[in-house]
Amino acid sequence: MDESQFTIPIAPENFKSGFVAIIGRPNVGKSTLMNKLVGQKIAITSPVAQTTRNRLQGILTTSELQIIFVDTPGIHKPHHELGRVLVKNAQSAINSVDLVLFLVDSSTVAGKGDRFIIDLLKHCQVPVVLGLNKVDLQPENYQELDDSYLQLIPGKNWSVAKFSATTGTGTETLPNILAENLEPGPYYYPPDLVTDQPERFIMAELIREQILLQTRQEIPHSVAIAIERVEETPKITKVFAAINVERKSQKGIIIGNKGSMLKQIGSEARQQIQKLIAGKVYLELFVKVEPKWRQSRLRLAEFGYRVED
Repeated sequence: MDESQFTIPIAPENFKSGFVAIIGRPNVGKSTLMNKLVGQKIAITSPVAQTTRNRLQGILTTSELQIIFVDTPGIHKPHHELGRVLVKNAQSAINSVDLVLFLVDSSTVAGKGDRFIIDLLKHCQVPVVLGLNKVDLQPENYQELDDSYLQLIPGKNWSVAKFSATTGTGTETLPNILAENLEPGPYYYPPDLVTDQPERFIMAELIREQILLQTRQEIPHSVAIAIERVEETPKITKVFAAINVERKSQKGIIIGNKGSMLKQIGSEARQQIQKLIAGKVYLELFVKVEPKWRQSRLRLAEFGYRVED
């Protein structure tokens, strides 16, 4: 193992660094943007709202700056204990970072959810950058869409950036815009690190992503992944994981006809995990029924969802 990976150098003069919370409504592209900026897939994405559950940290380091991105759950009105935990964590992130990147979907007009977040940010003590995402989906006459967001922040000294997290258009200048709003600071992490999360966490997230992608709305958020054990040998890494659902009917959907769905989920997830660890992977999945786990603080804690301090 290369020990330089874990060495934190002394920052040069005028080096900028800080923690940046990416906040916004569900499905505005927060995880996609973080993956694009750090240059590696560490956060899962899906067409289903509320994909992100944990405050995942992605790390972007250049010769001039280090930005630690905190990818927060989409801020929404919660309907169960898991939802309340997610929203509380997202709100606490606003008050524990050096900068907030407020991400919006600029292909649609500003809505109630955006105004709700603006209200949350009224008392924010740190700088805010408004990120107009999804410019690739804007019509030719986009000014009205942009104005619907800009009019929400009259009198606020916010920087504004336009980009597409999906295509990468405009994302190359975003780090510099963020750095303009950060103070000089040290390296917080070794330059080669792209996330502070352990591999097991990322493995579990990659499995959960495939469940969301393959089942779509049928299994929205009633699923939690537990990596039971990992066995490493020089030739292969064996991963054994439990898929926890709330109802027997959901177990049936995930297993599928003659196990077809579980096989598809396993095959796709295994390929993603192989990219993560850059080696061969054997993945074994099994499904458990844990009734009402999203309502139980104990179960939420067991599956790694804790209210942030």
